[in-house]
Amino acid sequence: MAPTLYSILTSPPVRSVNMCAKAIGVDLNSINVDLYSGDHLKPEFLKINPQHTVPVLDDDGFILADSHAIMSYLVSKYGKDKSLYPTDLQQRAIVDHRLHFDSSILFHRGLIISKSLIFEGAKEIPQKLLDQLSEAVHMVEKFLQNTKYVAGDQMSIADFSFVTSITSWEPYVPLTEAQFPKIMAWLKRMQELPYYSENQIGLDQLLQVLKEKMPK
Repeated sequence: MAPTLYSILTSPPVRSVNMCAKAIGVDLNSINVDLYSGDHLKPEFLKINPQHTVPVLDDDGFILADSHAIMSYLVSKYGKDKSLYPTDLQQRAIVDHRLHFDSSILFHRGLIISKSLIFEGAKEIPQKLLDQLSEAVHMVEKFLQNTKYVAGDQMSIADFSFVTSITSWEPYVPLTEAQFPKIMAWLKRMQELPYYSENQIGLDQLLQVLKEKMPK
């Protein structure tokens, strides 16, 4: 039976898992969790994931939350080609670092802004939060100075996390060739992937939501 993913397409972490699954040829049975109507706070979902976050993977009774952990698990269990999450310890350590960077800095800083707009009705974005997110995106530019992908010259699951985060937060930190030439070149490579639509569809939905919520 195919693994089940509790998800919503507007979520960047969900989209990263969907890209990963397509890359390794794993079909996921998706169950929509509507964060906007509070599905994630219902008792039945809290029993599955007390963190009340998506995505959550159910692989034949094995429950796992957090997109970064889910991707490393999927590649380790189902991936015929392990290059997306390399077995070499040093290469894997770099990928792990990038995943932690996304979780605690790149995705997290954008999430703080988005939650305030979408769920808390904020009417303005503090400049400090925008500056902190911009700093994170500039760090990504530095990660890409001498490599094709964010954790080296080989694409990894870290690229899935980064591309869904960076494209989702572009309303706050616009991407331009002048400021971010390395990111723009990398983004073009990612957009050429046959499964990049796994990001684009949900991204378009999120950008529409943010367009309606962004301060005038």
